[in-house]
Amino acid sequence: MPRTKDGDGTPVPRRLLAAATRLFAERGYDRTSVQEIVEAAGVTKGALYHYFGSKDDLLHEVYARVLRVQQERLDAFADAEAPVEERLRGAAADVVVTTIDNLDDASIFFRSMHHLSPEKNKQVRAERRRYHERFRALIEEGQEAGVFSKETSADLVVDYHFGSVHHLSTWYRPDGPLTRQQVADQLADLLLRALRP
Repeated sequence: MPRTKDGDGTPVPRRLLAAATRLFAERGYDRTSVQEIVEAAGVTKGALYHYFGSKDDLLHEVYARVLRVQQERLDAFADAEAPVEERLRGAAADVVVTTIDNLDDASIFFRSMHHLSPEKNKQVRAERRRYHERFRALIEEGQEAGVFSKETSADLVVDYHFGSVHHLSTWYRPDGPLTRQQVADQLADLLLRALRP
């Protein structure tokens, strides 16, 4: 049975994910071997296969861990006792901040998603669809209440916002002119302007 922690107490799965994320970001998923990942994590191949069935599973988890956090946070915004405009704005800004906070993970995934097995690809699409549907439901709630315009379909508004989010890794730089919160606020404001009646 592989050790669950190393000498400093870091769980082996976390070490493996950290090593895989760094190597995938530096070299690309397809140019990173399982051997390089286990060497960087300081574990054996047996340890990797104990926690992750394959390199494919590591790639899936790189993205899934970010999406789990984003889904939990979106659910909290959606379920809050606040006006729908406030909840949508909070959710729209939050997904930008959490994406920027996990920019390597997001960029690795969107660059390498096509390497996933058909089963894993289908699973990820279902997880993303669940997130987008919850986000879209906030827009539709506001449209039904007359707070947001119905002129543009909720689906198009969702695609517009997440298209921006998914391209953050191509241009956002921590040392750039805008902080992550400024980017988040401005993109959320653009979204709400597009929905004004």
